[in-house]
Amino acid sequence: MDRAEEEPSEAFGCSLLVLGNMSHRSLSIEPEQFERLVRQAVDGLPDRYRRLLKNVAVVVEPEPARDVLEDLELESEDDLLGLYSGTAVGSESFFDPGGHLPAKISIYRGPILRLCRTTDEVIQEVRDTVVHEIGHHFGLDDDEMPY
Repeated sequence: MDRAEEEPSEAFGCSLLVLGNMSHRSLSIEPEQFERLVRQAVDGLPDRYRRLLKNVAVVVEPEPARDVLEDLELESEDDLLGLYSGTAVGSESFFDPGGHLPAKISIYRGPILRLCRTTDEVIQEVRDTVVHEIGHHFGLDDDEMPY
């Protein structure tokens, strides 16, 4: 399976995962079950990393918003599996203006379900996407991550 092309983006101070062409039918996994998979991915992180996420909102959204796709110059909601919005750890400064929203990781249920053919693939993709977006929180670029 052609996994993805990764591209950094300056829009929203975020990073994204861009996918190639996907043309098969999506799986049906209930939203609550999908949210459980995301929680398990976060809970499965080593303690030293999980502790550093206490001020990061990890949310499941059904689809990326149209304005996000437009700002990132993406044509299809299937092109985005997850999104990190915020300031990476270590990039914050005392001199930054106040009023910043807390960091947020969005995991997009629809695109992941359309990408994967089996439940096992969904579990792996959720884990990979969560870890990928958390990597951006720790200041890693796309080329520094294995997926």
